[in-house]
Amino acid sequence: MRVLLVYPNANKEIIGWGDMGAIAEPIALEYVGAGARLDGHAVRLLDLRLHNEELEATLRDFQPDVIGVTGYSMHVLRSLEVCRIAKDLVPGCRTVVGGHHATLEPVDYFEPQMDHVVIGEGVRPFRRMLSLMEEGHPVQGVPGVWSRVGAEFEFGGEASTYDIGSIPPPDRTLVPDDRPRYFIDWMRPIALMRTTVGCPYRCTFCALWRIMDGKYYKREIDAVVEELKTIPERYVFFVDDEPFVDPKRMWHLAEAIQRAEIDKEYFAYSRIDSLLRDLDLMKLWHSIGLRRLLFGIETVFDYELKEYNKRQQREQIVQGLRAAREIGISLFCNFIVNPSYTRREFEELVRFIRDNEVDYPSFTILTPIPGTGDDYGRVIERQGNGRPNWNYFDLQHPVTPTAMPREEFMQEFENLYQVFCSSYYKCDSPLTVQAYKDRDDRLRQAYIEVATRVLGGNPGRAAG
Repeated sequence: MRVLLVYPNANKEIIGWGDMGAIAEPIALEYVGAGARLDGHAVRLLDLRLHNEELEATLRDFQPDVIGVTGYSMHVLRSLEVCRIAKDLVPGCRTVVGGHHATLEPVDYFEPQMDHVVIGEGVRPFRRMLSLMEEGHPVQGVPGVWSRVGAEFEFGGEASTYDIGSIPPPDRTLVPDDRPRYFIDWMRPIALMRTTVGCPYRCTFCALWRIMDGKYYKREIDAVVEELKTIPERYVFFVDDEPFVDPKRMWHLAEAIQRAEIDKEYFAYSRIDSLLRDLDLMKLWHSIGLRRLLFGIETVFDYELKEYNKRQQREQIVQGLRAAREIGISLFCNFIVNPSYTRREFEELVRFIRDNEVDYPSFTILTPIPGTGDDYGRVIERQGNGRPNWNYFDLQHPVTPTAMPREEFMQEFENLYQVFCSSYYKCDSPLTVQAYKDRDDRLRQAYIEVATRVLGGNPGRAAG
């Protein structure tokens, strides 16, 4: 069967700087594509973040039997649009969606253009669906899948126990021409890799631990090393929810990478308490190529740390920042901006970042994303059907009421990026590139307007 996998692009009119200022490989679809290829299906992968204008041409050329999409909450409406276009151009194709939002809020995909909604891990159910389709059987009753039956969707029952070792490694040959274009700041081109799945912690603002029911699954170290050997890129981002949960395992993995003489540079998530628990472990990882950590600091206020169930205090954050600097690991630090903030909290946040010499601060707005237990009652951004307007769930827009007037809140939020522009410049961040491009465009337009007036209404002469 012909299978087209599509990674959707976000609404650029809303999100501004592309998909969060970095574009990394669509590893979830590479996993799904690997499984489909093992079963003999013809698979294409289209990344709309890089090829936004190629959807219709690809559909007409490839004529897929099945189209699969994935994404986060901010991709819901675009994913539905992609499937609608697919149905219009290739009426007989089947549409399948999976991913975080599909797992937590499948109801948002119970629309006429959608045939199946996959819950949780998608490789096994997708392979099963393709097998049934190829054999001409109805695709119903597949565990972990909501399937259209007439005008309704029916659930196929709970999926079997998750087995991380049974999932084939991602097929990175699906996007060979795109690979040089995947990046996170100065780490370009960059590959993604997963060594564990799940998180044992219970932060209230996060849904990742709920997706895996709070369980933590670890791949065999030999399998990780063998996959790592096949990655052509020098830079590798471990996209585990928290790879350093098990320090003994990470010691063994670092030693195995050393023995294999793999020469790469790494980026990974880490809790601050994970770093402080074993500084020698972090020094070992730094010696084999760990160049950057993503700290979810989230907040500098102890009362919010308690509300978020972060199980750490401000003093630990300061210690962690200092320890990472001493080891020589650069930091990408995320801070959650609460819609309840006033100028006082914004000022304190800026002061903390400056006082503690944070390499690269990143900011997200506290959002009631699916899976965090919120009933969306306070959401002010709505679709016509009453559901939240998922386009705005990009963590860069307040979707609940703000204590300050909304315009003033957004001005303070956007100012955070301006204040730390030099940090982004040092990291060759797209945030800085886009900011300077916008500035140059404004200056150029202002010059043309002035020159046009001076030269008597001849804009062509002014521009030349």
